[in-house]
Amino acid sequence: MSELLLRARCFATAAHAAIDQRRKYTGVSYIEHPAAVAAMVAEHGGSDVMIAAAWLHDVVEDTAITLALLRQEFGTEVAALVEWLSDLQTPEDGNRAVRKAREAKRLSGAPAEAQTIKYADLIHNTASIVRHDPGFARVYLREKRHVLAGMTSGHPVLYQKALDSLQAGEQQLSLTPRQAGTASQ
Repeated sequence: MSELLLRARCFATAAHAAIDQRRKYTGVSYIEHPAAVAAMVAEHGGSDVMIAAAWLHDVVEDTAITLALLRQEFGTEVAALVEWLSDLQTPEDGNRAVRKAREAKRLSGAPAEAQTIKYADLIHNTASIVRHDPGFARVYLREKRHVLAGMTSGHPVLYQKALDSLQAGEQQLSLTPRQAGTASQ
């Protein structure tokens, strides 16, 4: 493991542990999610910068860590990817539908590296949400289909795996294509 990746892993672990962040539904230490995302990005040939950003992808969104601190600690490339991956909207920015539409539009313009990390994030989150919260999963799957429709620049194999994970979730919940919010692909 490179020095950059070791630092990113330790930094993310400490940031999430500082607030005792746990995975929703399972209560396991939150760092298992960034670890899974980073492993997926690495498995699909991601650069050290991408893998570092995968480790750090939720620290700005979920902890007191700022983009300025990430830029200082990890450089502009890593911080820029984390910025693309961070949804910093609040309920004051509009209802959920408005915020998610804005997020989809923003991510459609993200660089391929950020989109690749987002695919891995979506894959890991989808399985957990479908398994543990079928009611919310119906909303989540529809939103993520919309996001993926505009995010086609990342790693093609991970993109297909992200689509497949949504389809598997829809099948598990027995959603028709219309209920899932898309025509069959």
